[in-house]
Amino acid sequence: MREIDDAIERADREAFTRQPPKTLKGRINYLLRQLGTARAVAAELGITADSVNRYRRGARKHPPRNIVLKIEEAVLSRWQPQVRKRRHQQAATTGMTVETRARFGYTAPIGTTDDGRFRRLTVRLPGSYAQRLFEARGAGADDQEMRGIIADGFRTIYFQDGGVRAPGLSDVEINDIDYLDLDY
Repeated sequence: MREIDDAIERADREAFTRQPPKTLKGRINYLLRQLGTARAVAAELGITADSVNRYRRGARKHPPRNIVLKIEEAVLSRWQPQVRKRRHQQAATTGMTVETRARFGYTAPIGTTDDGRFRRLTVRLPGSYAQRLFEARGAGADDQEMRGIIADGFRTIYFQDGGVRAPGLSDVEINDIDYLDLDY
């Protein structure tokens, strides 16, 4: 249930200007530079410091698949922080595009339908929503809170067309996300 966080991570990775290390030894060395000690890297990966040092030296070249995935994720989540920061600042001024297929539910006035249904939407949200999303993520918000920010943007921009239609519509919710992609 980390759809929003994963979408932000995928969008950030599209902006990399250089490729992250490909080899196990290169990835371990990068993590050692970022985290400082083999003990810190081991704590991050859930392995022993001795294993980290064996991977660094090349004494052990084929870790279990789950460890390979943890190493890859740890490297990619730290790779090129300045590029990520610059992209987030750009999105906060120019906005971001959200493409999703999800079930949208909403609260509407009596006499209108409020049945949730699947919709495939591609909506360009203003920079203020991107800024709120990145600030919430930085503050450790859970996926539900970040969904609320995107749902609020959809309510204003898509469902209410910037305040032109559906003035009584409130509390749009995003449920059952099939996929969600961000571009900024």
